[in-house]
Amino acid sequence: MSKEFRVLLYYQYVTIDDPEQFAAQHLKFCKELGLKGRILVAKEGINGTVSGTVQQTDKYMETMRKDPRFADIVFKIDEADTHAFKKMHVRPRKELVTLRLKDDVNPRKVTGTYLSPKEFYEAMQDDNTVVLDARNDYEYDLGHFRGAIRPDIKTFRELPEWVEKNKDLLEGKKILTYCTGGIRCEKFSGWLLKQGFEDVSQLHGGIVTYGKDPEVQGELWDGKCYVFDQRISVPVNQKEHVIVGRDYFDGKPCERYVNCANPECNRQFLCSEENEHKYMRSCTDECRVHPRNLYVKEHQLTEEEIQDRLQKLEEEKASSV
Repeated sequence: MSKEFRVLLYYQYVTIDDPEQFAAQHLKFCKELGLKGRILVAKEGINGTVSGTVQQTDKYMETMRKDPRFADIVFKIDEADTHAFKKMHVRPRKELVTLRLKDDVNPRKVTGTYLSPKEFYEAMQDDNTVVLDARNDYEYDLGHFRGAIRPDIKTFRELPEWVEKNKDLLEGKKILTYCTGGIRCEKFSGWLLKQGFEDVSQLHGGIVTYGKDPEVQGELWDGKCYVFDQRISVPVNQKEHVIVGRDYFDGKPCERYVNCANPECNRQFLCSEENEHKYMRSCTDECRVHPRNLYVKEHQLTEEEIQDRLQKLEEEKASSV
């Protein structure tokens, strides 16, 4: 049975002369339709994820494709039970994906070779191939292609520096790179080519396309795919599900992300529901006793209850030494 809502993921590298004006008009249009989501607009194009009913999303796609700039835009569609966002935002930006390069890369001029899901699946099994995840570490930790390299980065703009420090892993190899929907790889693969790496390919359409492909059916993907909306994650491998995520506190298999209750930290980490309560959804002792701890506020813990929990954690830590 089809679901009432959809989530659309899309991007298009195309010239938008006045991103500020476009963003204001597009926000009005999206709100009139009843969509919710997050869209970025820059002189180099558009990048968005929106949710709405089947009727609303159909109207959005139809209207977008009537604009010559977006006539061939590809929408990746997921069915959903409800909205994946709380509000609708359309924001102008200098870049669609933040790399902040001195010499920017135009994906319309230089980018890696596009590989279909089947081609990517086959290329991954070549002995002279390295698979490089172009996403952040917390995205990788929830799920990734089997054997892929995990760059130690918190943000996309750190990736070029990581590559420069780890060239020995990539030199002389066939490089395959991938990201959620494909937009980051468009620039990153082009940057790799400009750095002198000769054989660079990217997964066309990203992980979400790979997971929906009727032939590969997400094979060789382990875990789930992190997404930047209220769903947090979506399944990829239709043939088998291997959990790769590990609980921040006890290392047990886990695919549940939470944000640290200290709003000044807000770190995202994998955590079971049991450990969320045990550690007061806080990644460190300092965060647990922070005066603005949101877990304490949500559960209306008294000072006595807080101290009792902290004492139990100290006793457990001491007994494990």
